[in-house]
Amino acid sequence: MYTKETEITLARLGKTLLAQAAKPSKEAAGDLADSLKQVIRYSDWRYYIQDDPVLSDQEYDQLFAWLKQLEKDNPELVSPDSPTQRIASGLTKIFPTVQHLVPMLSLENSYNADDLVDWDRKARELAKLPEIEYCIEPKFDGASISLIYENDVLTRGATRGDGVQGDEITVNIRQIRTIPLSANFSAYGIQQIELRGEVLINKTTFAKLNEQRVSENLPPLANPRNAASGSLRIVDPNEVAKRGLEAFLYNMSYHTMQNGATEPDALQTHSNTLQMLWDLGFRSPNKEKKVVRGIQAVIDYCMEFEAKRDDLPYEIDGMVIKVNDYALQDKMGMTTHHPRWAMAYKFKARQATSKLRNVEFQVGRTGSITPVAKIDPVPIGGVMVGSISLFNEDVIKEKDLKIGDTVLVERAGDVIPYIVKSMADIRDGAERDIVFPTECPVCKDKLVRPEGESVWRCVNINCEAQVVERMIHFVSKDAMDIRSLGESNVRKFYTMGLLKDVPGIYTLDFDALSKLEGFGAKSITNLRTAIDASRSQPLHRLIFGLGIRYVGETTAKTLANAVDHLLDLSRFTEEELLALEDIGPKVAGSVRQFFLNEDNLHMLKRLEELGLNLNSTKGALSAEGTLSGQTFLFTGTLNKLKRSEAEEMVEQHGGKILSGVSSKLNYLIVGEDAGSKLEKAKKINTIKILSEDEFINMVQ
Repeated sequence: MYTKETEITLARLGKTLLAQAAKPSKEAAGDLADSLKQVIRYSDWRYYIQDDPVLSDQEYDQLFAWLKQLEKDNPELVSPDSPTQRIASGLTKIFPTVQHLVPMLSLENSYNADDLVDWDRKARELAKLPEIEYCIEPKFDGASISLIYENDVLTRGATRGDGVQGDEITVNIRQIRTIPLSANFSAYGIQQIELRGEVLINKTTFAKLNEQRVSENLPPLANPRNAASGSLRIVDPNEVAKRGLEAFLYNMSYHTMQNGATEPDALQTHSNTLQMLWDLGFRSPNKEKKVVRGIQAVIDYCMEFEAKRDDLPYEIDGMVIKVNDYALQDKMGMTTHHPRWAMAYKFKARQATSKLRNVEFQVGRTGSITPVAKIDPVPIGGVMVGSISLFNEDVIKEKDLKIGDTVLVERAGDVIPYIVKSMADIRDGAERDIVFPTECPVCKDKLVRPEGESVWRCVNINCEAQVVERMIHFVSKDAMDIRSLGESNVRKFYTMGLLKDVPGIYTLDFDALSKLEGFGAKSITNLRTAIDASRSQPLHRLIFGLGIRYVGETTAKTLANAVDHLLDLSRFTEEELLALEDIGPKVAGSVRQFFLNEDNLHMLKRLEELGLNLNSTKGALSAEGTLSGQTFLFTGTLNKLKRSEAEEMVEQHGGKILSGVSSKLNYLIVGEDAGSKLEKAKKINTIKILSEDEFINMVQ
């Protein structure tokens, strides 16, 4: 959905927006709203689909509230595709997609007692009551699921997905022993019921799971929430069963009664429903819930629970407060984003103080130098944190960090550790300035900082650190896809002297590998097969795998289609590169520099000698296809085709894919939730805007 470059840009944009405080002018409000929409959509995708949040909940809520306020102050900025107008979207494609009987809405969040008091005031005004009875329960930090029981039997389990539809994972749900395969709902007159719940891994199980992974030379899982969510999407249900998943069922969203049955007391209030689920054998928060009247009692219980959160066997990140009476819930209703009868009280972000002992400087694939803070290891949210990225030199200066500082550390969204600030007031004079190096910490070449960039770089292409990172990128899924040769093996083989450069991948000594622990006959066969298969990868994958700066997957295809043989690019001038579709000055300059380097040319020739495909696969169809000479771009979510399938259809019929909207674009294909690309395309009269069906008809 997003290229790596786009992900980096949006992640940085999100942090930039969070740092802004001034109210924008009327003229700037439109651009700010567009930026907020882009960042929020990206954050939704990372959170709900990739299970890898890029913003903390509080930061997300801050941006969401800012966008809502902007649209309130400037109604003309409200668009149908705004995150404020619908639930977060996006689905994985591994499992079949199913519709929820009732949408799974998000909850409005509060972070202090004042927020709860204000929400209670609005709730009482809606209900026209002087006081409301609330049910309070823990807000579990896991993966949301939806279950359907019909005639007492579990018939379907699904992930939250985009809130309207999710992935059907019934087989995996059946592996969770805390979820009954059948329950006596008919005793309550219920024929069909949809339940909502949360899948968790308790702290003890999570620790054992990571110990096992480390013993098997696998990377440890980041946190229980992501581990639970990822486990639900494992294709092999037997592996799911090994994860020790548990589930709490905390809500009834829909039900139908048997003919002639009347609704029992269990279906009149939320607390009664939790009791019913408990009695039927479900693990519901029935024992943790509390029913109170008035908001002060709610606040007191939330504070009491926060104080003991670390004593619980599960990770929780807050409390959920719900109007207890279902009839009153119906009366209060909901917005398109959240129910008006419920509120989440979020606990304070996980923070701790520690000593900043040192800063190490790491070298990335493109030579970028990243400072990494080394602190006294400190537990934050159940994870021991000892290393924290400082991103670049400017961050060090902005936060006024010094070696020896006491620093405030937080895990954003209980996931990503970062230094909030230094405690400058308690310095004792022994602190030392952090000196950014002037030469590469690995190869000792002089560092350069390109104009307009915040990152220092090592420009020595033979720098050992860059060599390793380039090999890791080369074998990655979207490049040469050598699946049995991941990051850990590349680093291990390099350290042992078995692998020194990209061509060395194709001359690996398998006899030597077979003597290593963990590399049996099957592992060796799989690795050999994957390496051999990569020799015939299409040219655009090889170009992307070379890791040329600014060259993403789309640009790699453009370059591959521009030549008959990869080395032809060594004869292209910058002007000729700029003449290619969707290539600007930065890309052209980077490609030109890559092919002027004799070491790179020698490497490419060596790869060809080792059997890799350096020839373009563009054929007669590419030149003579029905879409020959036409350029295309896709935006939004397609319903009938995967994005990769649609782009392949274009290329098979001679068309080209662009990465952005410009006057060079002929067709923009629009799916659901199309954003800024559509708005930009509308302003260029020469671009034709098509629906997915219209595109399919055109190709057929």
